[in-house]
Amino acid sequence: MTTLEMPQTLKRQLDGEGSVQVRMDPDLRIDKAKVFAVYGKGGIGKSTTSSNLSAAFSKLGKRVLQIGCDPKHDSTFTLTKKLAPTVIDILESVDFHSEELRPEDYVFPGYNGVMCIEAGGPPAGTGCGGYVVGQTVKLLKEHHLLEDTDVVIFDVLGDVVCGGFAAPLQYAERALIVASNDFDSIFAMNRIIAAIRAKSKNYEVRLGGVIANRSRDTDQIDRFNAAIGLERVAHFPDLDVIRRSRLKKSTLFEMESSPELDAVLNEYMRLAASLWAGSRSYDVMPMKDRDVFDFLGFE
Repeated sequence: MTTLEMPQTLKRQLDGEGSVQVRMDPDLRIDKAKVFAVYGKGGIGKSTTSSNLSAAFSKLGKRVLQIGCDPKHDSTFTLTKKLAPTVIDILESVDFHSEELRPEDYVFPGYNGVMCIEAGGPPAGTGCGGYVVGQTVKLLKEHHLLEDTDVVIFDVLGDVVCGGFAAPLQYAERALIVASNDFDSIFAMNRIIAAIRAKSKNYEVRLGGVIANRSRDTDQIDRFNAAIGLERVAHFPDLDVIRRSRLKKSTLFEMESSPELDAVLNEYMRLAASLWAGSRSYDVMPMKDRDVFDFLGFE
């Protein structure tokens, strides 16, 4: 059935054109905590950004929960110092009888009290990431873990490529995009903006800005932002201490102090404080693929 043939009531419910959308169960809404979803091109540093932002929120005295949404389950290892099992793996071990689980079976303590969960994902080529996110939030609700949480950060794999991995946008208040100062990253960011805009039609999520990462300069990001009315909310340069922190399985807050590291930590603390205070949202139109392709680059 095409969109044109669908009943008017169904057409109003769709987040966007095309395939079937994964919908949030209204009973699984996250009511009390501030919820952020972090997106960006694969390999851009979303997990590094998410984990250090979680640490920064904890330094502000907030109770933080980070949820990794990637089958690789490597979102939280700098916080926990281990590769935590996924929610799906743990559910499978009890034949999906969630009533047999305790919070400590799938929630692991991390740096400075940050609670860490690896939602994981379906086996390659099967299932849907949206189901995985939904099951994770369902468990958190069943064990009342969200009632005492101030901040939830969803760290979502790669680009938004389907309704399933856009599912965290159904729970989030703000979506943040991590991007570097290059063509591929900004091209992906433009498509992520389209996904956030689609979800904002039916959910409370709004675009919260761009985090420039792994970039000495930000001229291309800033040029693109100016063209569509978006803004950069933080900038983290490409420093060797960030690479070393991943190898040491540590957050940046645990690394040996230096002037360049202190500047990065101050930027994380500033960003966390700004997000907690209630950052502005951006209602912007993405460019068409051909337009952003022609727009980016040098003459």
